[in-house]
Amino acid sequence: MNGVSEVTGRYLKLYRDNIDKISSISSPYLNSFRSAAFDRFGELGIPTRKSEAYKYTNLNLFFDHDYTGYFLPVDSDFKKAEDFRCDVADLDAHGLVLLNGFYPTLSDKLRQLPSGVWVGSLNEAALRFPELIMKHYGKYAHSDADGLVHLNTAMAFDGVFVYVPEGVRLNKPVQVVDLVQSEEDTFNQHRNLIIVEKGAEFSIIVCDHTLAPKKFLTNAVTEVYVGENAHFDLIRVQNEHNAACKVTHTFIHQERNSVTSSINMTLHGGLIRNSTYHYLGGEGAETSSCGLYLTDKWQHVDNFVNVDHAFPNCTSNQLFKGVLDDMSTGTFNGRILVRPDAQKTLAYQKNNNILLTDDAKMDTKPQLEIYADDVKCSHGATVGQLDENAMFYLQSRGIDKREARFMLMFGFAHEVIQNIRIEPLRERMDNLVMQRLRGELSRCASCVVKCG
Repeated sequence: MNGVSEVTGRYLKLYRDNIDKISSISSPYLNSFRSAAFDRFGELGIPTRKSEAYKYTNLNLFFDHDYTGYFLPVDSDFKKAEDFRCDVADLDAHGLVLLNGFYPTLSDKLRQLPSGVWVGSLNEAALRFPELIMKHYGKYAHSDADGLVHLNTAMAFDGVFVYVPEGVRLNKPVQVVDLVQSEEDTFNQHRNLIIVEKGAEFSIIVCDHTLAPKKFLTNAVTEVYVGENAHFDLIRVQNEHNAACKVTHTFIHQERNSVTSSINMTLHGGLIRNSTYHYLGGEGAETSSCGLYLTDKWQHVDNFVNVDHAFPNCTSNQLFKGVLDDMSTGTFNGRILVRPDAQKTLAYQKNNNILLTDDAKMDTKPQLEIYADDVKCSHGATVGQLDENAMFYLQSRGIDKREARFMLMFGFAHEVIQNIRIEPLRERMDNLVMQRLRGELSRCASCVVKCG
């Protein structure tokens, strides 16, 4: 394998060893993408720090490992997964459970919600709604420079499918409980497709959890289509242990006058990489991308955001905040592209970080790339410690140092939390962030899902 690194070669072999098994239980249409994606992955390989997008993130910490194989669960595994339910008080949601990226076989793989909304298995949807899948699958994941997207296309064969018909407003969100569970070190992938048609409104909550103290690596891709005048919200809550690596790629394609928001709440995880791509593909489109990451020990969180203003009169906002403790590290790489025809663009980007120790480290890289002349764009980034004057003020009012420190950190973090529109979830996230900042929230403890 000339020119192929040892790490990349390991996943090329994993594909060859498992492709017959994967193809045998996949729809023909999903299978039709695999060969070309595999070839492209072979050319690009696993990203290294030589890539500008991964300059500050060492994926080899998890990818350079001999996983036992491509995990295929059995019915008993799914029965365990179905025993887990949401533990957020007063949150009324349609629930789905994934185990290592697979939709349970013990329940209906695809079910219809009110007003013709469909949720369930992507693989099953490809069999039952081939025209819908052919129209959208593989159409929005355009990160040609990232080999991990092509690796997912080559090997993933199930995940979450959501279809919201034109004009439908789903009053309750869909909550996806994404569980990783195995008695062996495991590499898993899943592929998700969300279709929100013209004038529809839909929210989804994704809760990522690990349920066993093994080394887990997840590589997930989500494609989202948001039609004209539609509204879409994505909230991802990440709470995994320190031996877990989660790599997510989310591609959101918006049509004219659509409104979307994407919020990543990273409470815990060994290595987290969230890549979010917003394509504003119609005049008047609006998007908001937010993130909060709380790290300690040797954890590393990397948020990559790309917003493509392709049409005029569009608006985007980015707000990412981090609190880093111990020897943890973080990265923010945010890019705003304003194309020549995208006049009257409004684009804002902010990344603020607090380092609680001298050993914590944050790399931040806000970027503006503007080819239009009638725009309002701004970006900014800060990396610093807690405000000593504010600490002094609180202590002078009788608040002890530890509590004053906590109050400042929580006030800093709450600016992101308040962007969650679902009130019960917003209140629950307030409590979880409080616990995390106080050091009370350990691996998967007291999260939005009651994990045993």
